[in-house]
Order: sequence, then C-alpha cells, then structure tokens
Amino acid sequence: MNNKLEINGDYMENFIRNLEASLHKGFIDQNSSKSGSYKPKLLINNAKKSENVLNTLLEELNNCKSFLFSVAFITESGLATLKSVFLDLKQKGIHGRILTSTFLSFNQPKVFRELLKISNVEVRLTDIEGFHSKGYIFNNDNYYSLIVGSSNLTAHALKVNYEWNVKLTSHENGEIVHHFKNQFEEVWEGSRLLSEEWIEEYEKTYVENVSNKVLEQVIEHPTQYNTNSIEEALKIVPNKMQQAALEQIQVVRNAGNEKGLVISATGTGKTYLSAFDVRRYAPKRMLFIVHREQILNKAKSDFIRILGGNESEFGILTGTNKQKDAKYLFASIFTIAKDNYLHEYDPEEFDYILIDEVHKAGAKTYQKVINYFKPKFLMGMTATPERTDDFNIYELFNYNIAYEIRLQEALEEDMLCPFHYFGVTDFEYDGELIEDTTILSKLVNEERVNHIIDKINYYGYSGKEVKGLIFCSRKEEARELSQKLNEKGFRTVALTGEDSQEERARRVTQLENGILDYIITVEIFNEGIDIPCINQVVMLRQTQSSIIFIQQLGRGLRKHESKNYVTIIDFIGNYKNNYLIPVALSGDKSQNKDSIRRHTKDTSYIKGVSTVNFEEIAKKQIFKAINNSNLTALKTLKEAYVELKNRIGRSPLMFDFILNHSIDPVVFVEEHNNYNLFLKRIKEEVPTLSEYENSVLTMFSLEVLNGKRKHEIVLLDLLLNREGVTFQEYLDQLVKANCSIDEGTIASVKRIFDLSFFTQQNKNKYGHEPIVLFNEDGKITFNALIRESLTHNNNFYTLLIDILRCAEEKSKRYICQRPLTLYEKYSRKDACKLLNWNSDESSTVYGYKTKHQTCPIFVTYHKKEGVESSTNYSEEFLSQDVLRWSTRSNRTLKSEEVKKIINAQENNIDLHVFVKKDDDEGTDFYYLGKAVPDKNNISQNVMNDKNGKELPVVHMNLVMEQPVDSTLYRYIQDEKA
Repeated sequence: MNNKLEINGDYMENFIRNLEASLHKGFIDQNSSKSGSYKPKLLINNAKKSENVLNTLLEELNNCKSFLFSVAFITESGLATLKSVFLDLKQKGIHGRILTSTFLSFNQPKVFRELLKISNVEVRLTDIEGFHSKGYIFNNDNYYSLIVGSSNLTAHALKVNYEWNVKLTSHENGEIVHHFKNQFEEVWEGSRLLSEEWIEEYEKTYVENVSNKVLEQVIEHPTQYNTNSIEEALKIVPNKMQQAALEQIQVVRNAGNEKGLVISATGTGKTYLSAFDVRRYAPKRMLFIVHREQILNKAKSDFIRILGGNESEFGILTGTNKQKDAKYLFASIFTIAKDNYLHEYDPEEFDYILIDEVHKAGAKTYQKVINYFKPKFLMGMTATPERTDDFNIYELFNYNIAYEIRLQEALEEDMLCPFHYFGVTDFEYDGELIEDTTILSKLVNEERVNHIIDKINYYGYSGKEVKGLIFCSRKEEARELSQKLNEKGFRTVALTGEDSQEERARRVTQLENGILDYIITVEIFNEGIDIPCINQVVMLRQTQSSIIFIQQLGRGLRKHESKNYVTIIDFIGNYKNNYLIPVALSGDKSQNKDSIRRHTKDTSYIKGVSTVNFEEIAKKQIFKAINNSNLTALKTLKEAYVELKNRIGRSPLMFDFILNHSIDPVVFVEEHNNYNLFLKRIKEEVPTLSEYENSVLTMFSLEVLNGKRKHEIVLLDLLLNREGVTFQEYLDQLVKANCSIDEGTIASVKRIFDLSFFTQQNKNKYGHEPIVLFNEDGKITFNALIRESLTHNNNFYTLLIDILRCAEEKSKRYICQRPLTLYEKYSRKDACKLLNWNSDESSTVYGYKTKHQTCPIFVTYHKKEGVESSTNYSEEFLSQDVLRWSTRSNRTLKSEEVKKIINAQENNIDLHVFVKKDDDEGTDFYYLGKAVPDKNNISQNVMNDKNGKELPVVHMNLVMEQPVDSTLYRYIQDEKA
C-alpha cells in the first residue's frame, strides 16, 4: 500500500514538473532545453504527415476518466468515428456528456437517434441563439485536457478539413479549465435532455438545409442516357486517376505491346476508364466481354455516354439478345464462346477487345475465345489478379500491367465511398468466444442473434433505411440466421450458391427497393455484384484470405446518393487468421509481425474520412492471432515467391518484393540466413555458390540488409562498384550521405567487417576471414576470396547487389547522424553494435549493462506469469515522460553498477531505454530514447525470491528526454489478451 502511495506521489510531483516545463516552452521560450509532454499544441489535419484531429481526440478519450463535449454540429459519420471507443469506455465505467443544439437545422434527426444509442453519454440540447461552440474537455484525475478551436464533431472536420484547434493541459486547480467547465455547466443546466419524444417533435418541424448536404456527383453513377451526341460525350473528361491510367495504357501501346492489364479496386470506375480508352483508340470494331449478363446493359449505357453517337452502333450478344453486328458489341462469355456464334466472326474482326473480371480467364470458355481472336489490342480488367487456381493472369498479358490502383490509393483519391470499419467482439458462449470449430447451434442461438442485433443497431448505417449484406461461414447458418432475424422483425433472405441467377437478381432488386433489409449469404457475393446502395456490410465469419476480405468489404464501397459512408461490422472471434484483418486493410504483405502489429494499433494508413476501429477485446484477439501465427513458414514464403514470379515473369530478387509491396526481405534471411539458401529450399534452380560465398551472403544478409546503420551500406556500395577505395573517399561519401563520421562509429564499422565484433559462433557462420580489409596504405578492399568471386561468379555479384538495394531502401527509416532512431526496433545485439561496443555482449546484457559511456536498458513491460520473483521487477510508465524502473535484484544504493546509473549525467554516461510489450514480440525492443534518473525519486526496497528470501533492489524514476509517442505508449501499456 505504501509503495502505491509513493508511486502516486511520484506521479503528481512529476506531472507538475512536466506541466511547468511544457508551459514554459509553449508560452515563454520555444528554445528552452526543458521539454514536456503537455506543451500547448496546434491540432490540424495533414494527410501527408498522417496527422489529424481525430487521433488526438481518440487518445484523450482512451486516457480520460470522464469527458465533456460542447459542439454545435454533429454528423452520423463524425459520431461513427468515436462509437467503438465510447463502447470501450462504457466497459470501464467511464461516462461523458455532450452539449449540442439545432442551430441552422444542421443536425439531422437521425444523428440524435444515434446519440441515444450511446448509453454512457448523456446528451442535452441548448436553445441559445447562435450556439456555435467547438470544445472538448477531458478529466484525467488530477488534471484536464482541453481541445478548443474550429472542429465540430463531423468526420471531415476531424480528419480532412483545414482546421485550427489548440490542445491545452491544465492542473485540476488551474483557472483556465474552470472558466470552460463553469461555462459548460451554466449552459448545461439550462438545456433540455435528449429523448425519443423530443426527436419525434423535432422530426415534425425539421426541414433539411440543402446547403449543408454535400451531394457528390461521380462518374460511376451518371444519369442513364439512351442517346448522347458526340459533342456532349466529349465534354465528359476523365478524372485524375483515369487520366493517369490512360497515359500509362498509351505508354504500354507505344512500346509495341498488344496487351495490357488494368488492376483497379472495386468501385473505381473500370468501365468508364475502358470507355475513355476506347474513345482515344477509336477502333473500327470493339468487343466487350463480361462474365455476367446482368451488367451488360449498364456497360453498354456507360459506353454510349462516353463515346456518344447513334445507339444502334451499340449492341448486346446474349442468349436472349442477338445484336451481333453492332460496332461496339457487349457479349456474355457463355454466348460468344459457343461455336455457332464465335465462328461467325473473323479472328481479326475486332481490333480492340476488353475482358471484364479477367481473373476468370483461366476457364476453358475464356481461353477458347482469347485464343480465337487476334485483336490489335487486348485489355483485361480486374480488382483481384491474385488467384488460387494456378492460372497466371499476368502471363496472359505478357506481364504488362498498364495501371494499378488498390483500395488504399482509391480511398486517398476519393474515388470510393468512405467507410467506417468496426472490428467488434463476437459472442462469448460459456466464457469462450466463437471460434473456427463452433457448432451451428451456438452460431445461431438466441444469445448470439441478440448480440448481432445489438452490434448492428449500435454501429448503424448511413441513410434513411438499412440496406445490408451479411456474410456467414456456412449455408445452414445463413438460412437459420435469416429465419431468426425475421422472427425479430427484420426483413431478410438467405442466398447461397444453390439459388439461381434469376433469384439472386430478384432479391437484389428487393433490397434496392427497400423490401428487404438484409441479404444473408456465404460467399456468392464476394465479387461480380454491383449494389451501390449497400450501406452496411456485416462479416460473421473468420477471415480466410485478405483477398476475400477486401472483396466483401468492397461490396459497399460504390458511391451512391443515398449514403455518405458505409458501415463495416466485422465480428472477431477466437480465429487463428485474425491477423489477416490488418493485413487486408493496410495492404501490408510483408509477413513482418511487427509491421502488422503497427497497422493494428495505428490505422493512419486509411486516408480521407474513412476510419478503422477495433473494440479493445477484438484488438487483443488480433494481437493474439499475430503472436500465435507462423507468418514465415516455408509454405507461406514459397506461395508469395510464386505469386510474385507469376506477376513479373521471372524469378524475383529480394528487392522485387520491396518494389511490389510484398514480403519483407528481412523475413527471408531471418528464417534461411540468405536468399540463395531460401531458393534452394523451395527447389528453385540456382547457380551453385561455394560454402564461403554463402557465408559472406549470410553475413551481409543478417548484418547489413536491415538498414539500421547506413555506414556499412555506403562502404559496400563503394566496394561493389570499384576495385578498392581510399579511407578518405569513404569518409567523403559518408558526409555526402549525411552520416556521422565520429571515430567510435568508424571503428565499429571496421569491427563489423573484420568480424572481430562477433561471437565465435557468428564468426564461424560468416566464414572466419575478415570480409573487408582496411590496409595500412589507406586503401579499403574486399578480401582476395571475395574479389575472385565477384570477378568470376555473376550470380554472387547479383545477390550482393540485391542485398545492397534492399538495405538502402530500408535505411530510409533510420537517421544516419544518430546511432539509434526513435520508435524503431532493436535487439540487444543491435544496441551493442550501434552504441559502438567492441564486441557483441548481448548474451550478458540482460536488463542493462554499462559500457563505453553508454548503458542500454531493456524492459519487457508485461512479464510472463510465473517469472521468478527475483527477476519480476516493478516497472511501469508513470506518464509519457517518466518510467518507474528497477535494477536487478540483490543490488543496493551502494552497488557500483547502480551508482554509475544514478550519476550517469555526472559520469557522462548515456542511458538508452528500450521497451517491448511482452515476450511474444520476439527479441526486438522499441527504442524510446535517452533518459536521466530523477535523483528525487530513488529508493532501495526488498523483493522476495522463489524461496521467500528477501533481496535488495533499487527503484528509480527515469525521465525521458522525449515524451513517448502516444500511440506506442498506449500500445505498450495495454494488457495483453
């Protein structure tokens, strides 16, 4: 108890000191050497820097004990960005209050109903004339945070618009916060409680102010014209993405290529893009081939609008339509593949052929048609070229990717409907979450159905009525769930692969016309279905594939006048493939666990007003799946290798994986020592390398490729391009690369290349011999064996160059003037190397070690249960600036190693703090920067070992040189699942 009081006392003392330093820097002297994490801050939206007001709002909500919002305007989309965190706060017993109004009739009746769903937030309405405030107050026990400025509670104001907001921090006794609070309370007391009865009255008098409703007119949804003059058609111009795509398609043709593949996310206007290209190409005759008859009329009308001219020039060829002589022919693959239709045409009849959904081209019908016709140009279009049927789409188009735009880019270009994704916790049955093997009766029992209804009601949808798709894992589940939902007043239907195309089309029409609320299906609507009005997509199954995940999410991404955004509700159970969710949303194929973790905790990769939100328990399920998954299994790496080989038409090098946003090359070498050995293990034919050549490749792969220090990369680059270089030339090149050239770092580089830094085990692995010679005449060269290999073995040279290119790319993340870069991850061995120690002492560093005027401190924040008590020290962050830290057991204030740390500043010793969340993160730690001991908060205590014996231990507060990044800080602090 006394220890807890001591920590709380330390916390307040540190907070006040931190706040004083922050205010001094913010309001008195910006050049002050004293810094703090509570500096006044301007909050803006800056997409290039992945900064937005929303992130700070979420951060404050996650940390607060209660909150007050005073905002004039609220939109459904703005409220949606906070719904999952409000629910998490409810689980913690945290409540808030929102004060708003009906000023200018901006707030729609539906948004007030959405506010009523948030049971831990009380909402009141003021009738003050001209109420236009935008302020957010957060209570954090002994202090308050304030955000005041121009941002209302709308998605655009929080993520996109040019806004100015100031964030301030005040002690609970500060005058400024009481001005705001008193003003809030005064208006609150005179305001009316939001209720269903009030909303019903408001609806009767509410008239939508059209000037506040942004009606986005997009080329994907034009008015359908049956005729369109050429003059009118030419007035329609491509959008920004389409202009770029058209230029690249023309580049492909100018190079003499007769085929081109366009990879474009669902909803990005592939049909219009193809129509613009046909307009530019001006073929004598064109053939447009589709898989499904339903979209032929839509494609035809889109082309009429873009090309113009007489409608009689545009015809359809299907089982029921035979306009086979049209200049612009739109044909079903199943019809034109029939001999009696196919052979009516000369193979060179059409000089331009387009194939939609070309990923299906491996089928016999497609192959038959493709092999028959000889067009001057063949265009293929798809959203998902990666297939599982072993057919290589890229090869079909001679590896000519004319244009590619994926989900993240399309969102950034505002080509798709914004979405709010919610990863929610699935139903817990008898203390266990739904998982892969859960029996059907549990999937559709009363409690789970009610749980589903609660979530879809809470997270809602944009528009007047729900138009939803629900994806299940089994046909029986879809049918039973439909029945249960219908019994509870919903209007739903289950559709499976057993239903005819006519039945599917009929049900889609009913959904569009408001006769149905939901279509419940398994996977028949993953692709090839166009229902732009969809405003809610519900995923009730585990994610088996990131491709399928994006396909299902994409069902709601087409823009439509009836919605401003689409709600994606993903029920996350105890599934082993949960790690694929951040992979799919971010487009990260690196197979790097740390990278995937980052994309779970930091979702700033989603641009525009779209957001990605995970309920706290759901997020922990994802982290659990990441920890438990073997992302680097040989089978997985081989599949990625084959996929990329298919894409580029040759055996890829490691740098090809970087260029194509695929596997992180570090993954190959960590698992297989070097890329050549990986290729041999997957039975690829590769030129033979000697044992020593493989050793050298392994050394460069494990020690240079990660890019953590550029000095070795610079020297490797020089030596691979010259016979040898002078020491001065090397230094000059380092200066040019903006790298430090201090004596300690240069000596460390020498120890890496002559292998003296490494343990005997690593020396053996790296071939014993010094790899680079620093000669007495000032010349630097490779050793004789390597020089011989580079002269006579081109494959060895190619693999070394490949390592160099990867290393150069990866080094861009690191600051070359400093040994360590904030928030990057390092192992104990990395720390020994980059802090210029003479040798690798990582095996004896343990928690910390003082050497060469440096002391790296390694902290595992959440220790495993059962860790021996003598090593289970008390360590925790008191704030983003202060880490409460413990020495090893059996140490006192008089121990030499402890005195060195306490007097680090006087002894000119740099303390470097490295922290990892838990042991599931592997051997690497986040670097959080330098720290100094707070001499006012150092104490000696005791702890018991496993036998109950009392051992002395020293506790101290380490004050960070830089406040820890808030997102990383929260991630480290959160308890593991």
